Amino acid sequence: MKQIVANMAGTVINVLVNEGDEVQDGADVVMLESMKMEVPVAAEASGKVTAIKVNVGDFVNEGDVLIELEG
Repeated sequence: MKQIVANMAGTVINVLVNEGDEVQDGADVVMLESMKMEVPVAAEASGKVTAIKVNVGDFVNEGDVLIELEG
């Protein structure tokens, strides 16, 4: 099980994948807003999305798990 974590604190403004989607290493999966800037969070590994741990509007801290991948 691989995890995609927030690289900074911010508010989730968009989730770009759905459970069951295949993502490639480097693909943007979540958009955060931090300090009035939109910050993409990219997958650091390829795999299938098994769980989305955040919703639009959620505040996350650096290191929080956003998405879990399998494969």
